[in-house]
Amino acid sequence: MNTKGDRGIRTPLAAALFLAHLALLSGPAAVEAQAPPDQPPDHWGPVSISLEDVDYPHPVSYVEFTLYGEDVRMAFMDVQPTGQANGRNVVLLHGGNYFAKSWEWTIEALSEAGFRVIAVDQIGYGKSSKPIIPYSLDMHAANTRRVLDHLGVEQAAVAGHSYGGMVATRFALAYPDVTTHVALVNSIALSDNRAGQAWSEPQASPVHSYDTARNIIRGHVVEWDDAYLEYVRIHYGWGLSGDWPRLAMVRALNSNVIRTTPIVYDWPQIEAPSLVIGGEEDGPRFPEFARNAAESFPNGRLVLFPNVGHNPHWEAQDLLHPALIEFFLDEEGGQDGSDR
Repeated sequence: MNTKGDRGIRTPLAAALFLAHLALLSGPAAVEAQAPPDQPPDHWGPVSISLEDVDYPHPVSYVEFTLYGEDVRMAFMDVQPTGQANGRNVVLLHGGNYFAKSWEWTIEALSEAGFRVIAVDQIGYGKSSKPIIPYSLDMHAANTRRVLDHLGVEQAAVAGHSYGGMVATRFALAYPDVTTHVALVNSIALSDNRAGQAWSEPQASPVHSYDTARNIIRGHVVEWDDAYLEYVRIHYGWGLSGDWPRLAMVRALNSNVIRTTPIVYDWPQIEAPSLVIGGEEDGPRFPEFARNAAESFPNGRLVLFPNVGHNPHWEAQDLLHPALIEFFLDEEGGQDGSDR
């Protein structure tokens, strides 16, 4: 990362918001944005659907258990503080197109700030098992709790990106005594849009082309950085793998969860300090839906970054990371003030 990296700023949340407003006033960059190449490089090839051939930024451990009669193992990184320890834990939950590695820059920022950081690969994702089973938010939340129990972690803040925001919501609802704070980073499903959507059997995509991989990752950021190219390579490589049909079905089953499981009714029941945060450029109605979500939490607040897309943990680290750190260190989670 050469332009959007965490520059070591440890400003209060209000200062992070001030920086966001400066970004809005400055307008778009004068130079033309970069993009992934039109064609995949010749040396790109298949990538394991369990990412055995992809390095993570920290050692990966596993917890083993049984789901629906199948033996599975769930991968996670348990990263100790590199800065002065503050005695607090943060769990990071990835999005539906991602895995724990996608939090790599956030892990570093939080660890430097003194947090113990636990980043998980949900079952069906990353280096974890890929069973063909009935997936659900409750299952993902329970599996996350399994990891914490395995590590002996009694309480933690939970941050979820995209689909992970749905899982973080359900975790906070199911385990209020474990959850100290909950942060939704460009969460999806910020409204209940089930009306008119009849059930249909999940269908696995037969192909996962380079254009599909390119468009997924490029579409999640406003400004391109070649640091994101590794994720295009991984998506494209999955489509070349002989195991793609299994991963495609897992993805379809989880997409069905997204489509059929509202979380809007969870928010009023979550007492933990709650932060709805992210890039404004995540669809035309995202700011509206995000504001409604923040207002639905009993102790919620909203922070939005102008000119930032779906992945602020990539392209707006100098805004997102200080805001998360300030929030997680606040005992009240900003109860006496709101940035809505």
